[in-house]
Amino acid sequence: MLILLPPSEGKKTPESGKQLHLKKLVAGEELGEVRTLALAHHPTLDLTRCLPAHQIYSGVLYQGLDWHSLSATAKSHGENSVLIISALFGLVGINDHIPTYKAKMKNSLWKEAVGGFLVKRGDDLIVDARSSTYQGVWTPPPGKTVAVRVFQIKGGKKSVITHMSKKYRGELVRLLLQKKAPTTPEELYAIAKIGFSCDLIPAKKNDPWFLDLLIQIP
Repeated sequence: MLILLPPSEGKKTPESGKQLHLKKLVAGEELGEVRTLALAHHPTLDLTRCLPAHQIYSGVLYQGLDWHSLSATAKSHGENSVLIISALFGLVGINDHIPTYKAKMKNSLWKEAVGGFLVKRGDDLIVDARSSTYQGVWTPPPGKTVAVRVFQIKGGKKSVITHMSKKYRGELVRLLLQKKAPTTPEELYAIAKIGFSCDLIPAKKNDPWFLDLLIQIP
């Protein structure tokens, strides 16, 4: 299973940390050249105070994930399955040490390298929890991809949740990491139903499967 996440706009600025080592990041060889090019456009970036990505990213998705409180087994699952799309590094593993940064996503810069690496992984199920800003860098095969959407149900009416949808995506990823990794959309749906009211929409033509989380609002 591959779980694709966006970064967060909110980032922690650490007082101390490790030096950035590009080769130690996920896909160090495959993305190394493009990362060097991207970093060259940020010459004033402090590369000496790097923390794990789950600590740098401080937005509501990562609050919902609450990585530090997961069991060792769940963290092991996350290290193997969670990848974060990053405007500065292309891809980031959940435990990769990175600096605080600000950068805009350039799909043209990352598309070939990121797409090539993700295709070679050959995951049997892809859980796409990215926000729209980070979806253009790679379009996974629709037949084995489940895109996560979040809706609120209020007064019997269904509408899209925007910002706080990230919180529920984080909570879903947390739930998935605590269970045996699903290999099909149906298995994913069975796990999601443990923590959410939700619907599973089958893939159609070029559209992926959709897992719709339905949040009841009083």
